[in-house]
Amino acid sequence: MPTSPDDRLRTLVKRAVRHGTVTSGHHHQNYVLKLDGSEARLLRLEPGTVVSVRIRRTEAPPVVIRTWDEEDEVLGAVKAVLPQTPQCIAKGPGFAIHSYVEGVPLSSICANGKPVDTLLIRELVGLLARMTRIRRSALPSLPPHWPSNDTDSQAFLRILAHLTDEQVRRPNRGAYGGLYAALGIPEDALIRLADRTPAMTRRPYSLLHADLHRDNVIVPNDSSVSPVGVDWELATYGDPLHDLASHLVRMRYPEHQWHEVIGAWEEATRRIRPAAVNGLGKDLQHYIDFEHAQSVFRDVVRAAQTLEQAYTHKMLDEVTAEVEQVLRRAARPLGLRSVPGRKQIERALFRWLTSRGVRDAQIVEWMPDRRLPPRGDFGERAVLDALSAEGAAPASRVFKGTAHLNTVVRVPGVSYPVVVRRRLPDVTRREPHFLSEHAVLRSIEQAGVAVNAPKALALGETHPDDRFAIHTYMGPENVDRPPNHPVHGLLPHEADALVDQLCALTQVDYRQLDPTAGEPGFHGWLKNQLVGLVDELPGKTQQLARQLGLPDARRLRQILDRQKVGHREPSLLHGDLNPWNLVRRDVGLSIIDWEMALIGDPLYDLVRHMHLTPTRPEIRDRMFRRWERSLPPEYTRGWQKDWQVYRRLEVVRSAYIDLDRIVTGASLDAPNVRRAVASYALTLAVANGVLGLPLRATANLCLARSLT
Repeated sequence: MPTSPDDRLRTLVKRAVRHGTVTSGHHHQNYVLKLDGSEARLLRLEPGTVVSVRIRRTEAPPVVIRTWDEEDEVLGAVKAVLPQTPQCIAKGPGFAIHSYVEGVPLSSICANGKPVDTLLIRELVGLLARMTRIRRSALPSLPPHWPSNDTDSQAFLRILAHLTDEQVRRPNRGAYGGLYAALGIPEDALIRLADRTPAMTRRPYSLLHADLHRDNVIVPNDSSVSPVGVDWELATYGDPLHDLASHLVRMRYPEHQWHEVIGAWEEATRRIRPAAVNGLGKDLQHYIDFEHAQSVFRDVVRAAQTLEQAYTHKMLDEVTAEVEQVLRRAARPLGLRSVPGRKQIERALFRWLTSRGVRDAQIVEWMPDRRLPPRGDFGERAVLDALSAEGAAPASRVFKGTAHLNTVVRVPGVSYPVVVRRRLPDVTRREPHFLSEHAVLRSIEQAGVAVNAPKALALGETHPDDRFAIHTYMGPENVDRPPNHPVHGLLPHEADALVDQLCALTQVDYRQLDPTAGEPGFHGWLKNQLVGLVDELPGKTQQLARQLGLPDARRLRQILDRQKVGHREPSLLHGDLNPWNLVRRDVGLSIIDWEMALIGDPLYDLVRHMHLTPTRPEIRDRMFRRWERSLPPEYTRGWQKDWQVYRRLEVVRSAYIDLDRIVTGASLDAPNVRRAVASYALTLAVANGVLGLPLRATANLCLARSLT
């Protein structure tokens, strides 16, 4: 029975898969095959002709942006200026047959990072330069959202950022979104990058290869033939400067060769299309920054896949180092406030592998902390299930705070969601904590008071120095909805609810937490803590503080010693009632993150909340009135003259703490820290006023330099 040409093509492809030489690429499986007589006749070629059979990898997650689906139409346009480029001979569903270039990939004779011969550099940039002759009319139709002005460089860079978000980040969000979040990459990072696209010089658009690296450069066996660029499936149409930037980064040139490559490209392009080099010195860095930014979303996926396919401890170390390097390069372009340390990256990758069921990356046991007795309603199996689900949580359930990574998970057989809290490694906290969070939460629960706080379910470690805690989740019932925090201040009924809960804390027996607490002198102790904190700040922070007019520790003690407050009965305090530690829920306002809890004057907790949270005067007065009415006099006496003393102390504390965060970059990705740093100029001015010191004329200049 005669077969159709399509059937014979599929038979040819099957033979290539079985008997051809494999030359795998990132996006295709490539097979080199010498045609027999019938195959050659089918393709109208000479018997013995060598072809390349390309089969797209459909199983791989999308990690690149594509302008066109059909590579063959692009190759037809390229042939006019680069005749050695392979051409599409035939194609079918999921495969294409291309002409074959006799030679070897540049990567096989000159590995990444090695210097490239000067003559070869000139030939490669010459290839890019000749492509500037290819105009829009010779190419397939562009997507409808493409810039209509063929010289708008800013619009082109902006569309690249949006396409990366649309074609790479979003499709991978389900499998890798939680991993991105654990690594500190915000979901809107690419959108914000697009919004920050600067004004750029106009350059005429042309066809771009957009992926010319060492694996995609074939050095022909015939030394008289120039190198050939292959694999044009990521080709696009836009600013030629983008092609130079992607080539510079993806070719992995050693740093000392960059200037040579840029100069050679400028010389070659100026001869062919002079307008394409306009603004080179000013705009190239914008495209290099984009290349580093978008590579995060590609390289993290590839790193995770590599580990999933062949996990070993050695490979985990290697991949962790690669991911750290990728994140550091992308930090500035993506606006990342900080880059996680190697230990944090390694743990995030390992937890992701655990959630995927990778052999040898499973958590089969955990070491409970004896300080928190086990609960009957959340046993060892539930803990293991929570830990196994942690790495698979989507980005919407992963929250990074100043000191913890919090991951919300569902546990089989447990009717409520829980949050796995892990202390972030490599995080330096200037403000100490004095009580164990799990003990505070257990005391609140056992006291049976009306405080909407989480329950501590488990405490332990999965590996040495990798501790975790599991709490009940205090966010929305729909765990995929983000928690709602009163970032702009409390509503009247919420202010009442918070005051009622702070009053209820006075009913918790704090002596169970600290038998020695409760002695008079809480305000003096607070002042000593602040002076000690200032004295231990890094030298760089202390130097900038002096330039801004803030006193050193000795002088600060002298100033603070002038301030006194009366004694009130102590109670358990939350210690850090910023808006992100308050959660709006249908059942009322909940209070989370109790790691800075302490024993002291209940007035302090209320005043510190008002310092950390935008509080209108009428809400402040409402809270003070309700607080005074609700508590016995021994907890409130003399508050009218003392609350301003605490407020001044907190302003001064913020002046030093937030300055240190600016200098060190610590915790800048936490929302409460971002807001504090953004308003630092005001904080500094108020702090100087509180201390009775003049604001130096050079302070704003010094501050601007440090922020830059």
